[in-house]
Amino acid sequence: MSKLLDSFWRAVMYCLHPRVIALSVLPVVIMGVLFLGLGYFFWESALGAVRSNLESYELVNTMIRWLEGLGLSNLHLVLAPALLLFLAIPVIVITTLLFVAMFMTPAMVALVADRRFPQLERKKGGSFLTSVAWSLGSTVLAAIALLVSIPLWLIPPLILLLPPLIWGWLTYRVMSYDAMVEHASSDERRQIFRENRLPLLSIGVLSGYLGAAPSLLWASGAMFVAMAPLLVPIAIWIYTLVFAFSSLWFAHYTLAALEQLRKKNSADVQYLSAHVATKLIVSPPVSESLPEPLRRIGSLGGRSGSPS
Repeated sequence: MSKLLDSFWRAVMYCLHPRVIALSVLPVVIMGVLFLGLGYFFWESALGAVRSNLESYELVNTMIRWLEGLGLSNLHLVLAPALLLFLAIPVIVITTLLFVAMFMTPAMVALVADRRFPQLERKKGGSFLTSVAWSLGSTVLAAIALLVSIPLWLIPPLILLLPPLIWGWLTYRVMSYDAMVEHASSDERRQIFRENRLPLLSIGVLSGYLGAAPSLLWASGAMFVAMAPLLVPIAIWIYTLVFAFSSLWFAHYTLAALEQLRKKNSADVQYLSAHVATKLIVSPPVSESLPEPLRRIGSLGGRSGSPS
């Protein structure tokens, strides 16, 4: 727990570093332009498709008539935009996470390593391509889990548990791998994953709950669709800061764990070497441990070779 809290406060302080703040602008600009461009060209057609699908369900029509009976006839107008924004949230979150992992995490890990672990050897247990493959594979698994769990979101307690758990697992998989890919070997990385699985998963789940904060903006966007062009960049920036913070948290925790692991392995090697040297000192010479006939032959050979 102490290591978890120590890495947490260090990550909070590093978020105030000018380099981290500057790096957080890049994903906002790229993704803001991307999603606003997609919204400009495809919003109306996507909205029409969602409305036509909603109208094909009798349950939705019954609910709309019930709202009209309560005098809330205009409320159904925001149903399709709200649903479309709701469907866009997982795409935006996953894309933001991948952007942060590819563009921000290497720079922030280097910042943590240079300032806190300058003597830590870089064993390069992976490459950029393996990192991308790992991230994409984890993302596919998380997307499948999200799709499978959507019916369970209708149960009030589960909607507060399942999405943050899935986001947390994805964050744990992507961020912890990228935090160690430069410094740890493959064996070291697997050992740290095995020995610190619960703390790393806890960091991911807590980051997943922090990532739920922009949902308040999306709730406003569902009621005030006209504000979506403003809310999208703000939400992306908040997601970026959350994932940048979690990346720093993982970097501080994993690099500290890697340093401790190497110190422990070095101490074990030194202990083993000292133990072997001690055994050699206290053990009898090889000639004394030979059988009696071989010792006699050796002594005869020594006398025959001596000068008369």
